[in-house]
Amino acid sequence: MRHIAVIGSGPAGYYTAEAAQKLWENEVSVDIFDMLPVPYGLIRTGVAPDHQSIKGVSRRFEKTNLSDNVRFVGNVAVGKDISINELQDLYDAVILATGAPLDRELDLPGKQLGNIFGSAAFVGWYNGHPEFAGLDPDLSGRHAVVIGMGNVALDVARILAKTPEEFAGADIVAHALDALAASNIDAITIVGRRGPHQIMMTPKELGELMHLQRASPMVDPSDLPDEEEDALLEPGLRKSVRHLRDFAAIPASIHGETPVTIEFDMFASPVAFKGDGKVSALEVEETRVEAGRAIGTGKTYDINADIVISCIGYRTSPIPDVPFDERAGRFANDEGRILPGLYCVGWARRGPSGTIGTNRPDGYGVVEKIAEDADSGALGRGRKAGRAGFDAMAQERGLDIVTFRDWKRIEEAEEAAARDGAPREKFVDIASMIAARD
Repeated sequence: MRHIAVIGSGPAGYYTAEAAQKLWENEVSVDIFDMLPVPYGLIRTGVAPDHQSIKGVSRRFEKTNLSDNVRFVGNVAVGKDISINELQDLYDAVILATGAPLDRELDLPGKQLGNIFGSAAFVGWYNGHPEFAGLDPDLSGRHAVVIGMGNVALDVARILAKTPEEFAGADIVAHALDALAASNIDAITIVGRRGPHQIMMTPKELGELMHLQRASPMVDPSDLPDEEEDALLEPGLRKSVRHLRDFAAIPASIHGETPVTIEFDMFASPVAFKGDGKVSALEVEETRVEAGRAIGTGKTYDINADIVISCIGYRTSPIPDVPFDERAGRFANDEGRILPGLYCVGWARRGPSGTIGTNRPDGYGVVEKIAEDADSGALGRGRKAGRAGFDAMAQERGLDIVTFRDWKRIEEAEEAAARDGAPREKFVDIASMIAARD
């Protein structure tokens, strides 16, 4: 029997468990650890609440978890409740699938001002992550600035722009829905250092901006390159730029009829946050793009900003005794191998890139490497205690483990508490989750 510990219950973790099942069938035992009492990681707390179809992949992961040889071990913090070295003593292979839960910091003058947030915190706030549920952003001002040119920036801008009615069917948490309903924001500026041909936004997400009830997207036509240059782009990016051209063609009269505008401010590199105690403006430097890189021109201007959300990327959270690549913001690894018997997968391996589905080949790939190492003897020949050894240690330390069966009771309670039309009302603190289990 092979004993495998997967740290992190998001897509990368579950795809890895699925791959181990398929390769070794009944000859493997997989424990999936998570510091929260609830599974699914990014699916629950990262995917936008109005993108319920994407969250449907959790049904696939549930099937994996309902098998006899895969177990969810929630409410256990690796690095605190149990160390990596202890897990390696118990399991033949330990796989870090912890994702990239930390914001990449925008280290600018004025960063200490109030009402400036990273996207991990802000997205966690409206998705009900226990760590960020108490964030309490001030939405009483008129101007919001979203920094970044990826889909997370689009998610944040769209959530800020929607009416309460447009959240029908979404699992946005009640405290965020109430705050957004009372919001005074009527101008959202999406700021990017480079131009249309360098955006990371995908066509589907961009297209959603054309269907908002009270908001309209704006692009300065002068920011767009000659249309003939679009032919050199890969098809997905070409479609995205087509949306930007459509936004630029929207008549000014339409913007005058919509209460909220979403303006793309490209070729603008953030320089400093300004304000007295709380942010009131973002200073940016005009740029030009050379060989795909943003080059400053020395010309600066201010953008009004009553709240700023920085969506410039994420970092993996370091774990004691695990080599870490500070520059890349992920675990130091060679195609998933960190140390003998220790591996990483997903964003913890490659950084925050790709879609949820990208984690599937990643998970299958790392399992193949574990098989290679096991066959070569690199993992040692001694028998590990695995699940039984961990359970004995957990009992000795008084760890309050949450199982998948416990999670299903929590899920039932969330579904029972849902407002009309919503799939669930998430618990936003660990104590409530534990109480629902009991």
